[in-house]
Amino acid sequence: MLSLIKLPQVLTINQVPKVFHEDGIISGYRYPYSSAQDCVLSLFQLTNETLNIWTHFLPTWFFLWKLLMVLVEEEWQEDTYCWPLLVFLVSCCLYPLASSCAHTFSTMSERARHICFFFDYGALSFYSLGSAITYSSYVFPEKWVNSPFHKYYIPAATLNSVISTGLACYSRSTVKSAAKLGKGLRIVAFTFPYLFDNIPLFYRMFMCTGEGCTVNDATAVHYQHTALALLTGFLFATHLPERLAPGSFDYIGHSHQLFHVFAIIGTYFQLTAIELDMTLRKRWLQAHSQPITFTNTVGAAILCVASSVCIISIFSRTLFSTRHKKNDDLKRSHFSVASDSW
Repeated sequence: MLSLIKLPQVLTINQVPKVFHEDGIISGYRYPYSSAQDCVLSLFQLTNETLNIWTHFLPTWFFLWKLLMVLVEEEWQEDTYCWPLLVFLVSCCLYPLASSCAHTFSTMSERARHICFFFDYGALSFYSLGSAITYSSYVFPEKWVNSPFHKYYIPAATLNSVISTGLACYSRSTVKSAAKLGKGLRIVAFTFPYLFDNIPLFYRMFMCTGEGCTVNDATAVHYQHTALALLTGFLFATHLPERLAPGSFDYIGHSHQLFHVFAIIGTYFQLTAIELDMTLRKRWLQAHSQPITFTNTVGAAILCVASSVCIISIFSRTLFSTRHKKNDDLKRSHFSVASDSW
């Protein structure tokens, strides 16, 4: 069937506007002003984005299956103990889905590219909060349970997630002329919430000694997903290996693909560790930890999502101003003229 369909043309870096360039990637670019249909068709041809899309789209269905299993098997309407897990699983479904959609439709226009990744950033911020909610409910070391830090941990994590979305969107829409500065701001936008959310876990794994340190079967798995998280951050920041050999990893093996793969594997191990802590510590946590409520689980998640949507709409609206629309239309017409001469 696909043999009867004309697949979109694949271009080199010299044939696409600078805004679509990726460090160390020389070829495999899709047409930068594609239709939605061409974007979907490009999923079935090898480009420098194909594996970026599939490595996040397929795992979405695994996490959706896990979510449905919890909804079917647990009495979640009455049992608030499983609410943090549900929030986390929703975030695990949304962030790879948003990422795969962003990579799929980001070549429709320059404005579309920015807006697609605004939603990607918002989903990542929500995933960060989902992690924090489960950590507060299942992962906190016994020594810190009910401490002042524990009490204010979720409100602070919620605020961090909202700030993360705002800073990431700002880095893309306002500092477009300074790509390195924008990339640096995005690294800060996602690194700070990650470090804050993991304070109780890092303390439990690396600093806590004696009683109350919560050493159990989940500990080894926490080490695994932490190592994978550090690896994904390294790949995102360094653009290795394509930076060392530009053009050699255009289609398979470049840093963003590896980033996606290790991020998903890390999320799987994170989920496994959370489920182990949730099961092994249930009796103790229900007896000693602060109560799990709508406010510190679903309510915090709704507030984060609503705030991120407002932030995304504000930044997106600026891209639809008359000036931005004229610039985008002018670039599109210039590119179309140039492409006719190829």
